Amino acid sequence: MLDRRQHQNHHGIFEQLKDRSLFIEQAYINDEWVEKQKTFDVIEPSTASVLGRVADCTVEDFRAAIESAYVAQQEYADSTTGAQPGAFLRKWCDLILQNVDDLATILALENGKTLAEAKGEIVYAASFVSWFAEEATRSYGHTIPSSTANATLYTTREPVGVCGIITPWNSPAAMITRKVAPALAAGCAVVIKPPSETPYTALALARLAGDAGVHHGVLHVCPTKDRTAATELAIHPLVSKLSFTGSTSVGKMLAKLSAQTLKKVSLELGGNAPFIVFEDADIDLAVEGVMFCKFWCTGQTCVCANRILVQKNIAAAFTSKLTAAVAKLKYGHNLDPETTQGPLVNEAAIAKVAAHVEDAVAKGAKVEIGGTRVSGPGFFFVPTVISGAKRNMLVAEEETFGPLAPIFEFDSEADALRLANDTEFGLAGYFFSRDISRYMRVARKLQVGMVGVNTGKISAAEAPFGGVKESGYGKEGSLYGLEEYQVIKSVTIGNQDK
Repeated sequence: MLDRRQHQNHHGIFEQLKDRSLFIEQAYINDEWVEKQKTFDVIEPSTASVLGRVADCTVEDFRAAIESAYVAQQEYADSTTGAQPGAFLRKWCDLILQNVDDLATILALENGKTLAEAKGEIVYAASFVSWFAEEATRSYGHTIPSSTANATLYTTREPVGVCGIITPWNSPAAMITRKVAPALAAGCAVVIKPPSETPYTALALARLAGDAGVHHGVLHVCPTKDRTAATELAIHPLVSKLSFTGSTSVGKMLAKLSAQTLKKVSLELGGNAPFIVFEDADIDLAVEGVMFCKFWCTGQTCVCANRILVQKNIAAAFTSKLTAAVAKLKYGHNLDPETTQGPLVNEAAIAKVAAHVEDAVAKGAKVEIGGTRVSGPGFFFVPTVISGAKRNMLVAEEETFGPLAPIFEFDSEADALRLANDTEFGLAGYFFSRDISRYMRVARKLQVGMVGVNTGKISAAEAPFGGVKESGYGKEGSLYGLEEYQVIKSVTIGNQDK
């Protein structure tokens, strides 16, 4: 664990935690906390300084974790009933909620989210554990009438096997539990590669899983900065399933590698979410939706509104109200209770937002508010609204992943749908209207995996999460989430008259 004497004057994290043992810097392999001579720095985004140094796992470490998980998974699947994973998951959920303050502090420091957002994510993360605690006992098969006389045909659902889990930095708690809870509920073992930007949350969750009585050998956490080591999860023949959340380019690479052993794969990749405001919308409600959907986590989520499409005759009024709302945001250190906008994750994120603003202005857009980075320590960018955005701008092509709200204007519903669907991505889409016929029509025609109508809040444990097109495939959460970690086996019993 972190050398308290070396770091306490730097960030004082130990003084902020009730349970200091939750701040862990080792890997977790085969039920042991493993020290590594080689480590990597984790940067605190609010100060751009070193938060701590975490074990940097090698290819050999991943192979050891996978091989251990393979042995443990077979015993786990053979010796447990649906009720047993459920009981463990309920206890894990309870421990997560009991430690919400410490987990939120760790998450906020390594990720940059405000403390309120971090607490919200921990509760959200726990909801997946609770959900799949109940789903563990609902793994149903079917009896199918056979076309052959004196035969019975039925199906069962079985665990797919060892699962490689690769998660992103923007939701370091929820992305772990949304994958790991259904995997464990299904009877699988998991080897987790947490993001190098935010490994501490995953390690703390693993500690609590151990306290909750997770079956021995079925949960491993291997932090690393070595991409070759991480790709072992895609190529190792003992890994039967890979679940990845991250960029489309990396997802495509992992899918190609996984094809070598024909693994089951689920990918939750990039987005370019349209947020449509029709002329009959409640403008105040739409502005409220944008404020949540665009500026949550400082705009660094895959379901953030990336292109705000507003019907021309209300564009001026909407822009004015949105600009006024954004002006009330307060950026600053994320542990300050008055802060509503924390930093971006790193310098590269700042550079991308700045490039999008500069490109838009060069092509005729107007900065209504913001548009610059904040001087001083940390990775801060002023929350920004630009009007006059056009299809030829970077903000229309790329996922900004930052606090930039570009406003595009459109004429008709058909025009809005054309603009909204004019992207290779298809993760989330949003629209605001009072027309109930339009609810059904536009929701059907948006080429996305998830739609929010008159709301910017679409993520919940019970809601299927996933996209179409180049936003990936597979569903997380909901009644479909368990299936991602299972295979269907059919059994035919013949000649029953003999």
